[in-house]
Amino acid sequence: MSGDRTGDGFAERRTIDRIPESERHGFPRDQFTLWFGANLQITAVLDGALAVVFGAEAMTAIVGLAVGNILGGIVMALHSAQGPRLGLPQMISSRAQFGVKGATLPLLLVILMYLGFAATGTVLAGQAMNLLLGISNPAVGMVIFGVLSAVIALIGYKVIHIMGRIATVISIVGFAYLAYQLFHQYDIQAAFGQKPATLATFLLAVSLSAGWQLTYAPYVADYSRYLPSSTPDGKAFLYTLLGSAIASQLAMTFGVLVAAVGAKFLSNQVGFLGTLAGQGAVLVYIVIICGKLTINCLNAYGGFMAILTTFTSFSSQTRISSGARALYIVGFVALSVLIAVLASADFLAAFKNFVLMLLAVFVPWSAINLIDYYLISKEKVDIPALYDPSGRYGAYNWTALGCYVLGVVVQIPFLNQPLYEGPIAVALNDADISWAVSLVVTAVVYYALQRNAKVAPSEMILEATARS
Repeated sequence: MSGDRTGDGFAERRTIDRIPESERHGFPRDQFTLWFGANLQITAVLDGALAVVFGAEAMTAIVGLAVGNILGGIVMALHSAQGPRLGLPQMISSRAQFGVKGATLPLLLVILMYLGFAATGTVLAGQAMNLLLGISNPAVGMVIFGVLSAVIALIGYKVIHIMGRIATVISIVGFAYLAYQLFHQYDIQAAFGQKPATLATFLLAVSLSAGWQLTYAPYVADYSRYLPSSTPDGKAFLYTLLGSAIASQLAMTFGVLVAAVGAKFLSNQVGFLGTLAGQGAVLVYIVIICGKLTINCLNAYGGFMAILTTFTSFSSQTRISSGARALYIVGFVALSVLIAVLASADFLAAFKNFVLMLLAVFVPWSAINLIDYYLISKEKVDIPALYDPSGRYGAYNWTALGCYVLGVVVQIPFLNQPLYEGPIAVALNDADISWAVSLVVTAVVYYALQRNAKVAPSEMILEATARS
């Protein structure tokens, strides 16, 4: 396909095909600003506040959230390190574990995740847009935000990284100002020691932040795949981990303090932050919009990649036209805006349940992908075979799919969610450790069953003509 090169212009043209070395660019530090800008934002504040809503003492919540951000961030950043070496979107690489067609099972769940986060982000950003522009109709702000998200996602990789840099600077300034106002207007010391610390609430806080980090895993490599293949794995890993974990922890700690001092944040998140900012309300609305725009573009871009990966698993395509690419992105954003408009009334309850539910379906996928890539395949992949159902990886890997289902099912007794509480969670005083159980069980079982399968090539295969 002539002219199908990112380097030919500012707008991206690559999709699910491998990025050739001639088009690689950027530095590992770019991952820091992208993930920092995507995480120092209002939804992460809400995630931190939920730890207190669910019963955690403030310091217990802060420490638990830190542990979860580090543990979940490590898993997430290990996926990011795959990007420079493979030059592929994250979910294409999972065909090496699940099979070219078998990868559609986790992919369908990934698409639901992107839609959910895009819709919930659109609700909050739409509120900020309305307050910034003085618009009373809530749907108008959501539509404007959706249009901005679609435009940036259409341009693609380069502008998404630029947006991350802008959001990093604006968010640091904005949240520093909000923190000053919070400490100035409320007795923060009174937030601590209001209730006893318990293991159950500590583990709940860990689960909230670990789940936050782990839900990035299915698309994190999408934003590191243009880095030169010579990029050290450790640098891509470290910059991603630091950007995501530090920013998330700052935002979630702010959320803990806001909730613990009894502020009316939960009933009106955007309105409360605007009131807290006082004369700086306009700055705060811009901060909210920039932060949500960054992460919403990741959701739209990643959602388009996931949908395309699903469809092409049955057509063996490696590329699509620019027009089809645009239709995928616009369609995804339009659907997320529609969901936002219809679901905004019960946003908090829906988001709370959504975040906890996602852990159950993405932890086993992550365990399988990482164990296979780092320990079994040892970072060697037959890239042309990822697009060929009759190739090395086949159409379905029933071992991987079985382990994936096992990883979901094994969590059931440990779950503590609004719709279901497992017996072991009850015995643990409502503590939810299902994600940790799934991570370990899935990883151990998959490694034991697949380590001698000898599917991986002896060296990285980049071109179809090189396959033996």
